[in-house]
Amino acid sequence: MATQSAKASEIERKWYVVDAAGQPLGRLASKVAHVLRGKHRPEFTPHVDTGDFVIITNAAQISLSGNKLEDKYYHRHSGYPGGLHSESYGHLLERKPEFVVERAVKGMLPKNSLGRQMFRKLKVYADGTHPHVAQKPEAFPF
Repeated sequence: MATQSAKASEIERKWYVVDAAGQPLGRLASKVAHVLRGKHRPEFTPHVDTGDFVIITNAAQISLSGNKLEDKYYHRHSGYPGGLHSESYGHLLERKPEFVVERAVKGMLPKNSLGRQMFRKLKVYADGTHPHVAQKPEAFPF
Protein backbone atom coordinates (compact mmCIF):
# COMPACT_ATOMS: atom_id res chain seq x y z
CA MET A 1 0.00 0.00 0.00
CA ALA A 2 1.55 3.32 -1.08
CA THR A 3 1.52 6.39 1.12
CA GLN A 4 -0.73 9.11 -0.23
CA SER A 5 0.81 12.57 -0.51
CA ALA A 6 -1.45 15.58 -0.97
CA LYS A 7 -0.81 17.94 -3.86
CA ALA A 8 -1.38 21.68 -3.50
CA SER A 9 -3.61 21.74 -6.57
CA GLU A 10 -5.96 19.06 -5.15
CA ILE A 11 -6.67 20.79 -1.83
CA GLU A 12 -10.16 22.25 -1.38
CA ARG A 13 -9.93 24.95 1.26
CA LYS A 14 -12.78 25.79 3.60
CA TRP A 15 -13.35 29.00 5.55
CA TYR A 16 -13.93 28.81 9.29
CA VAL A 17 -14.95 31.57 11.67
CA VAL A 18 -13.91 31.52 15.34
CA ASP A 19 -15.33 33.76 18.06
CA ALA A 20 -12.49 34.66 20.45
CA ALA A 21 -14.66 36.33 23.10
CA GLY A 22 -13.71 34.99 26.52
CA GLN A 23 -11.36 32.31 25.22
CA PRO A 24 -7.81 31.94 26.60
CA LEU A 25 -5.22 33.26 24.15
CA GLY A 26 -2.89 30.25 24.13
CA ARG A 27 -5.58 27.61 23.75
CA LEU A 28 -7.25 29.51 20.94
CA ALA A 29 -3.93 30.09 19.17
CA SER A 30 -2.93 26.42 19.30
CA LYS A 31 -6.28 25.28 17.89
CA VAL A 32 -6.18 27.88 15.12
CA ALA A 33 -2.59 26.95 14.23
CA HIS A 34 -3.72 23.32 14.03
CA VAL A 35 -6.38 24.26 11.44
CA LEU A 36 -4.07 26.60 9.47
CA ARG A 37 -1.48 23.83 9.24
CA GLY A 38 -4.09 21.30 8.05
CA LYS A 39 -3.56 18.72 10.79
CA HIS A 40 -7.32 18.28 11.20
CA ARG A 41 -7.53 16.72 7.72
CA PRO A 42 -6.92 13.05 6.91
CA GLU A 43 -4.78 14.03 3.89
CA PHE A 44 -2.33 16.11 6.01
CA THR A 45 1.12 16.25 4.43
CA PRO A 46 3.91 18.01 6.39
CA HIS A 47 5.58 19.64 3.37
CA VAL A 48 2.35 20.88 1.71
CA ASP A 49 0.03 23.64 2.90
CA THR A 50 -3.17 21.61 3.40
CA GLY A 51 -4.80 24.00 5.89
CA ASP A 52 -7.96 26.05 5.72
CA PHE A 53 -8.69 29.76 6.07
CA VAL A 54 -9.55 30.97 9.60
CA ILE A 55 -11.36 34.20 10.53
CA ILE A 56 -11.05 35.25 14.18
CA THR A 57 -13.59 37.79 15.43
CA ASN A 58 -13.82 39.63 18.76
CA ALA A 59 -10.04 39.63 19.26
CA ALA A 60 -10.39 42.55 21.68
CA GLN A 61 -12.33 40.33 24.09
CA ILE A 62 -9.71 37.57 24.38
CA SER A 63 -8.73 36.57 27.91
CA LEU A 64 -5.31 36.12 29.48
CA SER A 65 -5.06 34.10 32.69
CA GLY A 66 -3.37 35.30 35.84
CA ASN A 67 -1.62 38.68 35.90
CA LYS A 68 -0.46 38.48 32.29
CA LEU A 69 -2.15 41.76 31.38
CA GLU A 70 0.33 43.60 33.62
CA ASP A 71 3.26 41.15 33.88
CA LYS A 72 3.63 39.90 30.28
CA TYR A 73 5.48 42.25 27.93
CA TYR A 74 5.99 42.52 24.20
CA HIS A 75 9.54 43.62 23.37
CA ARG A 76 10.97 45.02 20.17
CA HIS A 77 14.37 46.53 19.44
CA SER A 78 15.29 49.16 16.85
CA GLY A 79 18.83 47.85 16.45
CA TYR A 80 20.38 50.97 17.96
CA PRO A 81 21.90 51.21 21.47
CA GLY A 82 19.14 51.86 23.98
CA GLY A 83 16.52 51.02 21.35
CA LEU A 84 14.54 48.49 23.39
CA HIS A 85 10.81 49.26 23.46
CA SER A 86 8.57 47.29 25.83
CA GLU A 87 4.81 47.33 26.13
CA SER A 88 2.55 45.39 28.49
CA TYR A 89 -0.01 43.05 26.96
CA GLY A 90 -2.82 44.99 28.65
CA HIS A 91 -1.83 48.17 26.83
CA LEU A 92 -1.14 46.27 23.59
CA LEU A 93 -4.54 44.57 23.79
CA GLU A 94 -6.22 47.97 24.03
CA ARG A 95 -4.14 49.47 21.21
CA LYS A 96 -3.85 46.59 18.69
CA PRO A 97 -5.89 43.51 19.72
CA GLU A 98 -5.40 41.88 16.31
CA PHE A 99 -1.61 41.92 16.74
CA VAL A 100 -1.77 40.02 20.03
CA VAL A 101 -3.72 37.14 18.48
CA GLU A 102 -1.66 37.14 15.25
CA ARG A 103 1.61 36.99 17.19
CA ALA A 104 0.40 34.06 19.32
CA VAL A 105 -0.71 32.06 16.27
CA LYS A 106 2.39 32.92 14.24
CA GLY A 107 4.62 31.60 17.02
CA MET A 108 2.94 28.19 16.71
CA LEU A 109 3.46 27.82 12.95
CA PRO A 110 6.63 26.56 11.22
CA LYS A 111 9.43 29.10 10.95
CA ASN A 112 9.98 28.89 7.18
CA SER A 113 8.35 29.89 3.89
CA LEU A 114 5.63 27.27 4.37
CA GLY A 115 4.74 28.80 7.75
CA ARG A 116 4.54 32.26 6.21
CA GLN A 117 2.22 30.90 3.54
CA MET A 118 0.00 29.34 6.22
CA PHE A 119 -0.05 32.57 8.22
CA ARG A 120 -1.48 34.48 5.24
CA LYS A 121 -4.69 32.41 5.57
CA LEU A 122 -5.40 33.93 9.00
CA LYS A 123 -7.74 36.94 9.21
CA VAL A 124 -8.17 38.65 12.60
CA TYR A 125 -10.72 41.35 13.49
CA ALA A 126 -11.14 43.24 16.77
CA ASP A 127 -14.94 43.33 16.68
CA GLY A 128 -17.61 40.83 15.70
CA THR A 129 -17.88 41.76 12.01
CA HIS A 130 -15.77 40.65 9.07
CA PRO A 131 -15.88 41.28 5.29
CA HIS A 132 -15.65 37.59 4.28
CA VAL A 133 -19.37 36.79 4.11
CA ALA A 134 -19.11 35.87 0.41
CA GLN A 135 -16.81 32.93 1.28
CA LYS A 136 -19.61 31.43 3.44
CA PRO A 137 -17.49 30.66 6.50
CA GLU A 138 -18.75 28.06 8.94
CA ALA A 139 -18.14 27.92 12.67
CA PHE A 140 -15.26 25.61 13.55
CA PRO A 141 -16.30 23.04 16.19
CA PHE A 142 -13.72 23.16 18.99
